[in-house]
Amino acid sequence: MVLDFDEHGAARLHGAAAPFLSALEGIAKGLPGGRAGIRLHDIPGLAPLLAPSAIGAFPAKLLGGEVRPVRAILFDKHEANNWALGWHQDRTIAVKARADVPGYGPWSVKAGMQHVEPPFAMIERMVTLRVHLDDVPEDNAPLLVAPGSHRLGRILEADLSAVVERCGAVPNLAIAGDLWIYATPIVHASAVACGFRHRRVLQVDYSADALPQGLDWLGI
Repeated sequence: MVLDFDEHGAARLHGAAAPFLSALEGIAKGLPGGRAGIRLHDIPGLAPLLAPSAIGAFPAKLLGGEVRPVRAILFDKHEANNWALGWHQDRTIAVKARADVPGYGPWSVKAGMQHVEPPFAMIERMVTLRVHLDDVPEDNAPLLVAPGSHRLGRILEADLSAVVERCGAVPNLAIAGDLWIYATPIVHASAVACGFRHRRVLQVDYSADALPQGLDWLGI
């Protein structure tokens, strides 16, 4: 199934990250291993690669000139570091410091960084990129998405199975250098990888919104 961003909330951009792949691999090699996801902040050389003038050009076309990368996570599945993730929506953002602002909560701390759930309308205005550093065939844990689920608002956990049954589940295959672009609220999941190779994916959230007074994006 070929997915369309406007209709399904996801689209594959073949080879769109290829010009940046070598630089991203260099950054990835310098990061610690052994964790399911490494939340990236103040990593030398990363910000220019994700800017609107580089990889961020694709979110910029959708969200406008004020767009910025607001969170980046490197996932690396391999034989010694493998996991599955059930169906869910991404609902939190990373900020510099906690502040009591109406409509923002609950709060959590992930890898020492403050995260908060904003009003869901903000999530609906965000775009997420997944930059593939490795090939992702059927047996290397491709992301599974429920096409069209990004249009259904904030979905209760108890209703996720019914949403997936209605929308279907599509594996997002890739080769190294591909980009997948998503509407951030899309319902998605991931299985355990098979075989003995890496499945490195850099996931980056983009937003053009300003946060209310008292809160600032942590950024990358």
